[in-house]
Amino acid sequence: MKYSELADLYRRLEKTTLKTLKTKFVADFLKKTPDELLEVVPYLILGKVFPDWDERELGVGEKLLIKAVSMATGVPEKEIENSIKDTGDLGESVALALKKRKQKSFFSQPLTIKRVYSTFVKVAEASGEGSQDRKMKYLANLFMDAQPEEGKYIARTVLGTMRTGVAEGILRDAIAEAFRVKPELVERAYMLTSDFGYVAKVAKLEGNEGLSKVSIQIGKPIRPMLAQNAASVKEALIEMGGEAAFEIKYDGARVQVHRDGDRVIIYSRRLENVTRSIPEIVEAVKASLKPSKVIVEGELVAVGENGRPRPFQYVLRRFRRKYNIDEMIEKIPLELNLFDILYVDGESLIDTEFVERRKRLEESVEESEKIKIAEQLVTKKVEEAEAFYKRALELGHEGLMAKRLDSVYEPGNRGKKWLKIKPTMENLDLVIIGAEWGEGRRAHLLGSFLVAAYDPDSGEFLPVGKVGSGFTDEDLVEFTKMLKPLILREEGKFVEIEPKVVIEVTYQEIQKSPKYRSGFALRFPRYVALREDKSPEEADTIERIAQLYELQEKFKAKR
Repeated sequence: MKYSELADLYRRLEKTTLKTLKTKFVADFLKKTPDELLEVVPYLILGKVFPDWDERELGVGEKLLIKAVSMATGVPEKEIENSIKDTGDLGESVALALKKRKQKSFFSQPLTIKRVYSTFVKVAEASGEGSQDRKMKYLANLFMDAQPEEGKYIARTVLGTMRTGVAEGILRDAIAEAFRVKPELVERAYMLTSDFGYVAKVAKLEGNEGLSKVSIQIGKPIRPMLAQNAASVKEALIEMGGEAAFEIKYDGARVQVHRDGDRVIIYSRRLENVTRSIPEIVEAVKASLKPSKVIVEGELVAVGENGRPRPFQYVLRRFRRKYNIDEMIEKIPLELNLFDILYVDGESLIDTEFVERRKRLEESVEESEKIKIAEQLVTKKVEEAEAFYKRALELGHEGLMAKRLDSVYEPGNRGKKWLKIKPTMENLDLVIIGAEWGEGRRAHLLGSFLVAAYDPDSGEFLPVGKVGSGFTDEDLVEFTKMLKPLILREEGKFVEIEPKVVIEVTYQEIQKSPKYRSGFALRFPRYVALREDKSPEEADTIERIAQLYELQEKFKAKR
């Protein structure tokens, strides 16, 4: 299958904003995709090479890509850099450079999807001395044979800036449409495996029956079950039917641990493989988990010298560290608090009631200094739950989780079977979709950011306010550097940003507002932290903001 066909799909996807049309284009393409490519094409359509949970990364930045294009075309690097300043898009600049190519190889062959993907794999797997030169040569060989439009999309794939507006929802619906299977079965299979390539192949070859049989696999993370908010312990108990399991809500990073004998893989909430950054937890897991094949979930907490929890950003620092890990183990010690078990020795537990899963968890874990089972209270009494809540806060934790005793595990679902109880209104995780250039000494920096909530129904990000406070000068430098490659267009001081970066925002209150399409606006929003652990689709939704607005109004009515 020629890569030019995929490039043509990208072009058509870019030209429409209609979700139905995007879904049709992708479905038509999947129908004609050969079986041997069906496991990789869905990721290429998303502008990725590998699933998020795959450890492999291309490891190519803009400078190295420019060198590869220069090598392939004979166009000087400086000329390509100047072109990027003019177009604001490296992909377009690569296409222009390919049009100016001094000469094309006599032995040039049309690019195939198989060759492009195989080259990406070689780039990702190049390591050690001279690996950067090898990566550059692999890419240069692709660009030598690429047509301008093909080169544009190869460059965007390498840098992760595809801009076609295809997210998981569109791909899910396209798989269902292409192979005439039920969308809910595609969704279920994806939630259990987080692997669109695998799901697409099963949908085509085995249909609805095959999809209904898809189950948990060690080494493929399960989408986490999520919780809604409750205004109080009392409200949570009422919602749970008068009795609930209350657990401490730790201020940490949620992880999913997969064990298969001596092989342990740890995934972040964003489903990224963070195993290498936390080797002491890997060893502790091997010692503490009794089953040889098991999947458990927990909260990884950074512990201070006084034994109290430190903010979750400390855990993210551990995740990011690739070198001098031993030094970080000393500086930021971690503790894993396990709260659920999803799979044991070939048996999926997601359809098992929570009270039974908790029992299986306790049977499967031998607690240690590094591995604990989340503290829990099962009660019908408000006063007992209130005392537990107070104690959790005194120990420095965020609050409590309340869980229905009969609840099954629902991957990817944010329902009322799990509820969060916290003393203040919840901060929001929002996506940056726009920004404004500063003034005076900050004229070269982006300084005010338009933030948006996710609408899963439309796949859009709907604005809810502008955030201009809470940033240090260093933050603004970092955000400008991070967001510049994501600029889609500029109009005066305003720039439209591709929705890729998630930030945590605090605010005074949520207001109803006709100013934004979302119907809501944040009053006095303030930047708190960069949420590198969350993808744009994991940001807070418009539905969640509506729920928080209702909670807020309840609080006001009680005053």
